[in-house]
Amino acid sequence: MTSAFDQLPARPRPQPSAESQPYWDALKAHRLILQRCTNCRRVRHYPRPVCPHCYAFDYDWLDASGRGTVHSWTVSHHAFDPAFKAALPYATVTVDLDEGVRLQAPLKGSDAEQLRIGLPVVIDFDDIDSDLTLPCVRIAPRTGTPACPPTN
Repeated sequence: MTSAFDQLPARPRPQPSAESQPYWDALKAHRLILQRCTNCRRVRHYPRPVCPHCYAFDYDWLDASGRGTVHSWTVSHHAFDPAFKAALPYATVTVDLDEGVRLQAPLKGSDAEQLRIGLPVVIDFDDIDSDLTLPCVRIAPRTGTPACPPTN
């Protein structure tokens, strides 16, 4: 017998651009990198070709600490796309990264009821398959555990 969840469509996948491909490659290596304008030196996220502050085209990449605090969150009880129905309910967290930009990612390993604005969190990595790794958010451990654990 098959369930309704067995017949759900596949989740949509990111379509990397030339500007964002290094970001996706770094996630596969369990690294979080952020674009930085080489003209005004401001960090930006999501990856894009033009600096939103000074409109320069040149940028480099910096390794992010993987640490931040909860800015906001939402718990989805209704799937915006049928492919996400099996994951319901799930929390999506907006994180103020220590580098000064925000990142949105799903909460893993904790109940959304534990979330509070300003709560320290870390970015972790969810290996969807051999070709795709996505960032996820975990509540920061209370002790001195590294934010982005080293890969084995």
